Amino acid sequence: MDGYSHYRAFYSPAAWLCLLLPFFVGVTLDLYTKYMTEERLLVNRVVDDDGTVYLDTRVYQVIPDYLHLTYHENRGAVFGIGQGARTLFLLVSVMAVVLLGYLFIQSCQQRLYQFLLGMLLAGVVGNMYDRAMYGYVRDMIYIFPKAGIFPWIFNIADSLLCTGVAGMFILSAFRRTPLTNPSSVDSHVSESSRSDSSFH
Repeated sequence: MDGYSHYRAFYSPAAWLCLLLPFFVGVTLDLYTKYMTEERLLVNRVVDDDGTVYLDTRVYQVIPDYLHLTYHENRGAVFGIGQGARTLFLLVSVMAVVLLGYLFIQSCQQRLYQFLLGMLLAGVVGNMYDRAMYGYVRDMIYIFPKAGIFPWIFNIADSLLCTGVAGMFILSAFRRTPLTNPSSVDSHVSESSRSDSSFH
């Protein structure tokens, strides 16, 4: 297998489109909703002498008791784990971007896989931007507030990450060959071409 086959996605405009379309749409939507939520819902921010932050925020009930929008600052990771470890989270985010780039280069012609990589990249970059610029991640989506069955507040980037990961698991479950094994994909295409030669 030559170098071009191994890095086919890097030279493919269609592959870049599948990656960058969900990336730019996802990042734009994430940062815009963060900005608008802070502008419209945050009333006041008070910081104590010990560094504790208190937020006075409005609540917008999109669907009463089921979907509310509020303003929250998460200085940890997903679900508020690891509060205050900003440098560590930035380093992990950079490593995630590098990994996603590597997976894209190895993805050959798997368009749905590349689309999911774009979603994941948007989620990582959206939250990485917040941590780099502010030291925390701005969240706003609060589901089932009355029932209290999901106490965490999240954002569009978190939704993209969860959806992308779920999509990867589902896609992997229905694939008979590894997602990032170009030789397996090429051999599978070659076998299909031989078996369907009568149609060419």
